[in-house]
Amino acid sequence: MLLEFSVKNYRSFMGTQTLSMGAGSTRDLQDENTFASPIKTLPRLLRSAVVYGPNGGGKSNLIKALDFMQSLVLLSSKESQEGERIKMKPFLLDPEGPFQTGEFEVVFIEEGIRYQYGFAVTKTRVTEEWLLAYPGNRAQRWFERSYNPETDQEEWYFGTKLTGPKKTWQESTRANALFLSTATQLNSEQLKPVFSWFQRLIVIRHGERITREFTTESCENKDKREKILRFLRNAGIEVDGITIKERSFDNVKFPSDMPEDLKHFFEKDMEGKSFKEILFKHQLTDSENFVLFPLTDESDGTQKLFAYAAPWLDVLTNGRVLIIDELDNSFHPHLVRFLLRLIHSSKNNWKNGQLIFSTHDTSILDTKILRRDQIWFVEKDDKQATQLYPLTDFHPRKKEALEKGYLQGRFGALPYIGEVKF
Repeated sequence: MLLEFSVKNYRSFMGTQTLSMGAGSTRDLQDENTFASPIKTLPRLLRSAVVYGPNGGGKSNLIKALDFMQSLVLLSSKESQEGERIKMKPFLLDPEGPFQTGEFEVVFIEEGIRYQYGFAVTKTRVTEEWLLAYPGNRAQRWFERSYNPETDQEEWYFGTKLTGPKKTWQESTRANALFLSTATQLNSEQLKPVFSWFQRLIVIRHGERITREFTTESCENKDKREKILRFLRNAGIEVDGITIKERSFDNVKFPSDMPEDLKHFFEKDMEGKSFKEILFKHQLTDSENFVLFPLTDESDGTQKLFAYAAPWLDVLTNGRVLIIDELDNSFHPHLVRFLLRLIHSSKNNWKNGQLIFSTHDTSILDTKILRRDQIWFVEKDDKQATQLYPLTDFHPRKKEALEKGYLQGRFGALPYIGEVKF
């Protein structure tokens, strides 16, 4: 479970910005929208958080920052080579931005232990990396790494509580790779829970295709297919069954205006290969017969909901953290509320999965489905740098109309639209 995420000098973020999943002291929707931390000394945690802001304000960049951090942890030690550049994109609207490091840090709980892990990187190397663990009330500094540009050397610190062949792991860690990734790949059992938290994190940016593949694979299991079918029906999608058919690429029809050399290339590349096609089963009116519709013939909203079905159920079943950019895209507002109610249900979400999403759907602000501390905003300052801040900074009145206040500019985070002259 996530407690905090911080980012600095990445894309539209210049100074350090922090998103917190800690719940405030208010008792509003406490039983539904919050849950007790497994660590008694910590406050209750939020089941979800929403981020509002104008187009270009930085909502997507917040999601990209989490995606970047996850990717570097999971892939830096095995899918990059010495000397390869890191795909870090610093804040470019400040003269010093390109010459400073991008910094990323998460505070989370895994297997009942709180961890604080982060790193700083440039496009060429990792300049800092650190991990603190809190198996009790006091922090244990497990490792710390920093690059000294004057000596062109890395300085390392290992705490006594971190066990294993640390010297071997250190010597195996490339300049453009993370120690956490390398040590886990080299079988550090102690660091696996930290690495595992990143493996369990689900980030969906424009990834309907990727999540659709996950849902398609899940449909091959009968029990999971039935759960996905119930999920779709409860969301108002009228479907009587889901069928998977193996299709050969040999029968794929290419566009008539496709160049012959390109067509030949794809035909050769896909020869003998197959793919799984999802078909929705619909009963004919006044008949016991059914007709099969390819998923691609369904509405955009239905296709997107199908893509989200397995990840959403996975969050509820396994207590994962789910990050989604523009949740409302192609979804009716009532459907967004249905999805939120699932996350906020202690019965369905008994493993305490969490959701962080961006949206332009302001209608949910006054539906009594969100607490005040679940609502965040982004907007750019006079230096065009994204500022991230919570609604609670404004101390809104208990019965204040939040949607109206937001659209009238009381909380900022609105687009500036000038007069158009032709």
